[in-house]
Parts: sequence; structure tokens; C-alpha cells
Amino acid sequence: MDLIFYHGKIYMERDRFAQAMWIQDGVIREMGSDAQILQMAPPKAKRIDLDGRLVLPGMNDSHQHLCMVGEHQALCDLSNADSIAEIQRRCKVFLETYPDIQGLHGVGWNQDYFTQGEKRPPTRQELDEVSEEIPIVLERVCGHLSSGNSKALELAGICADTVIAGGEIWKDAAGMPDGIVTENACSVLDRALPPMDEQQLEALYIQAMELAVSQGITSVQSNDVSSRNYTWMLPLWKRLHAQGKLLLRYRHQCCFMEPQKYAEFLETVWTQRDQYDDMLSLGPLKLFKDGSLGARTALMRSPYQDDPSTCGTEALDQQTMDTLCRMAADHGQQIVTHVIGDAAVEQTLNSYEKVIPQEGNILRHGLVHCQITDAPLLQRIADMQVAALVQPIFLHYDLHIVEDRVGKDLAGTSYAFATLGKLGVPLSLGTDAPVEPFHPFRNIYCAVTRKDLNGYPPEGFFPAEKMTLSEAIDAYTIGSSYAEFKEDRKGRLKPGYYADYIVLDRDIFTLPAEELLQVQVDMTVVNGSIVYQRVI
Repeated sequence: MDLIFYHGKIYMERDRFAQAMWIQDGVIREMGSDAQILQMAPPKAKRIDLDGRLVLPGMNDSHQHLCMVGEHQALCDLSNADSIAEIQRRCKVFLETYPDIQGLHGVGWNQDYFTQGEKRPPTRQELDEVSEEIPIVLERVCGHLSSGNSKALELAGICADTVIAGGEIWKDAAGMPDGIVTENACSVLDRALPPMDEQQLEALYIQAMELAVSQGITSVQSNDVSSRNYTWMLPLWKRLHAQGKLLLRYRHQCCFMEPQKYAEFLETVWTQRDQYDDMLSLGPLKLFKDGSLGARTALMRSPYQDDPSTCGTEALDQQTMDTLCRMAADHGQQIVTHVIGDAAVEQTLNSYEKVIPQEGNILRHGLVHCQITDAPLLQRIADMQVAALVQPIFLHYDLHIVEDRVGKDLAGTSYAFATLGKLGVPLSLGTDAPVEPFHPFRNIYCAVTRKDLNGYPPEGFFPAEKMTLSEAIDAYTIGSSYAEFKEDRKGRLKPGYYADYIVLDRDIFTLPAEELLQVQVDMTVVNGSIVYQRVI
């Protein structure tokens, strides 16, 4: 089918716009002025008047967890809870609403937002007050720290003698687990919860896609596959694709932290990667080197300034990481690694350096988050041409804690988006949803203002690291496409590229940056098909 979009302001690249666009079979055929495109268009082409609105390439979220976004819709929402007492209250209401559930899974709490009582995670004793009959597991918003009740600890097999590599089990004064666990121990605690059935999960994943496209996202690079679920998760997404239910382009980031499990994946799945296409593709090996700044599990070279007892958590030891990186490189699979602390960045670069060939980083290995850095680390990332998959939206929370955690000097060279760009580092943007919501324009706002969503600080947090609006849009589109080897066919609006684009309700190039927070998406198009249209 031929589509003509005209009378618009269509972003091609910095300072270049077109008025009209001819779409044929899901691909952009021609772009130009209204007169040019309307004259050459087939007589039966469907014409859509953009009424002067701005058109951008569809946003490509380079790292998030779309399946978790879907699953969270069925869980107990603890976001913005202001105290442990409020967490308990919401859990009790959830149990009253769903009295037949066999386990309570809550998400989204953040002790730094507590305004009542102590600023700390809830303990098993406090969750036992909610229920002692069913397992309760409550994930901190970052996903790197969880609290469980006594039943959850029992079902997960966590006791005083339990040791989990790359994870921590907090103890009370008597030396018993107090219900709080970090990093790899979180996935062990999760085993106490009953699984959802696949039919329910499919419906939730479709809802997550609907949410994503309504906010202008046309591609996701999503870390949902793991060694625990790949045997059913990969077929589930293939089934959704075969049934025509994909609303966006989906690329798997596949998490394997154990060489034996990864070897099985390489043998049974990676060898079949030619079965995938540009709507559903098989992407990189995803590793976790450390945790989060909020939970003080990000791996630091020096002790935390506000807690000198810890340097964070090494979620993956160096020998195992070297082994996994070598396996990936030998099989031609890209690697992206979760790194937040400066020690995590350094050690991951050490592992990459051992597998990047003399001709350079041809597999485009990347650093996800890449938050706490000094100037030499930034230069080393650039010299190795390692990609940075960053989340400016993290500034909304982190700018309030980072100086306390790591000191002002190190904070001043962290979240260094402008410097990374100037050094020539391949840069892409994402949200890490559901850690932060999908909203791409909140993300862009934080990138260009260096402020939280309330406008603080007025001058921006280390304002020299502000990105320009075009830089942020390009990182979210063509930059994210580069991260998945697809910059030759998506991420730009020009002939020969996929017709993946969004129509906005306002021209963000002519308005104050603060208006980015009010942007609404009027239409989302994927592969030439309208997958979302706002009711006005």
C-alpha cells in the first residue's frame, strides 16, 4: 500500500527537514516538498495531512525490559511509597483485592523517597506482619535489592548458612537472614514466587507493547531472556510474531552468567539465528558486572563516601566474565554489560580488551548505563570504540545522591553524555524500563537540561554535559540503530529506510526544553502501518 504524509515538518537530520514523505511497502521511497511528493505519488495512494506537525524517526530504546513492564501491571505497585508502613498497607490491600493468590510480588519501592520512619528496606519480620502464609517478595525500583518474608526465605532455601556468589544476604543481630538480599541473591529469592502462565504473560506483553508505541517507541532492545527462561521465552515471542501481534521491532538481549548454560544456548539457539528478521531479532549476550547506585551495590574502586564499609558488589567474577566474553567473541555474538560503578566499567573494559581483535570493536560490544567514570576511563572507552547505552532519565533520581555516594569530583565526570559524544563514543539512549517509565521525551529532557523532572537544579547538574536536542534525538534513533547493526535501514527518515516514525503534538525544536515534559504522541507508525493514534 502507498501512503503519502504531507504538509508536515519531517526531521531528516540536524537542521534538515522535509515537508512530505512517500511510503511504499513499509519503506520510505521518496521525501521532499509537498509539491514534489504529491506530484509523483500514485493516484490511489492514501494521503494523510500532517497539518504542520513534527515527524521524528521512531524512538529505539536501546536497553530496557519490556516483559517486566508487562508483568509489573499484574503486581503490587509500591512506587512512591513514603514509608515501610505504607508498603505494608498497600500489600494488605492487594491481598484483600486478590485473596486467592499464592504469592505476593511487589515492585517499585525506594527507601530514599521515604518521608516517614527510617530510610531502609523492609525486613522479613515487617513483611510477616502482612502474611506468614504465602511468600512475599518486594523488589526495590532498581531490581538489585529485594525484601522477602519468612515464607519466601523458606521456599527459596535461604538460611543462615546460605552463600550466593555475586549476591549478599543481609543478617540481623542474631546472625539470621533479615529478609533483605542483593544482586544474584534476588533471583534466588524470586524462586519462592509461583510463576504466571504463558497465556497471561502473552496478554501482559501485548499491553506493554501498546504502552510503548503510545509513547513513541517503535523499537526495543530488551533484556528479557535469561538462562532460566529462554526455552519458553524465545518461542513465546516467535509465536507473537507469527500471529502478527508484534506492534514494534523487538531485539533480544540474552542474559547468561554461567558458562555451561551459555554453551547450551550457543549450541541450540545461536546457531539458528538466521530464523529471525528485522521485526524480531536475536541480539547480544547481556552480562551484569555490578548493581545499582541507589542500593550501594554498584562496584566502586574506592569505598562509598556515605558508607565506607562497602565498595559495592561484583555480580560476576573476572575469570567467569573473561570466559563468557571469549565464548561470545568466538561465536560472533555481541556483548553488552551492565556497569554502573567505575570499577565495574574498568574491569569490563579489561575483559573486552582481551577479545576485541586488532581491527577494532567490530562486534560493537557495549556498556549499559556507564554511569560513574573519571576522565581516563572516558578516554579509554573512546579509544576502544566501545558503545555506551545510557539512560539520562536516571539523573532525575541520581543527581540527588551521587555526590554523597562518590564525592563531587567523581560525580563531575559521571553521566558524561556530552563528553562521550565529543570523544566519538557510539552513544544510544534507553530508559531501563520499568526502572524508569518508557517516556522518551522525559529521557530527552534530562539529557538536554541535566535537571530532574521538577526542574532542579535550575542551571543543570554539571551543565557542561548537556546534550543538544538533535544529539539526543539522534542518539535515540540512529545511535540506537547502530547499537544493533541496523543503521543502514532504520533510525533515519530518508529513502530506503523503514517507515518507522512518530507524529508529535508540538514542534519541540521551537519550544523551551521544559515543554518536552508535556509532549504527546499523536501517531506511531511501524513498518508503514499505523500502530497507535491518539484520540483527540
